[in-house]
Amino acid sequence: MSNQPLGAGRAADLARMFKALGDPVRLRMVSLIASHQGGESCVCDISPAFDLSQPTISHHLKVLRECGLLECERRGTWVYYRVVPSALDQLAAVLDTEPNGVPGSVCALEGPGVEALS
Repeated sequence: MSNQPLGAGRAADLARMFKALGDPVRLRMVSLIASHQGGESCVCDISPAFDLSQPTISHHLKVLRECGLLECERRGTWVYYRVVPSALDQLAAVLDTEPNGVPGSVCALEGPGVEALS
């Protein structure tokens, strides 16, 4: 991102992904799916982790699919979700810049209650 500015379309795509991850439930869902054995989870693995109705869980998963963070595959009666690695790579590339614009590491935020990123 520091080499050249984002185009309008690219910025819109990245903004949709960041907006989807801005919801704590969706961020937890992505984390749960990515950390699950084999890197994929069925709805039966995801639902018990949340105190939400099935339609609400489905809505959150749909938002994550539509922005390109998740892909899914139906197997029998279950739908299995997995994180799209290239989508996470794109987000990481945007964040992988120090405050002076030099690529290389994520800058650490300072202040009370803010944990350093590493």
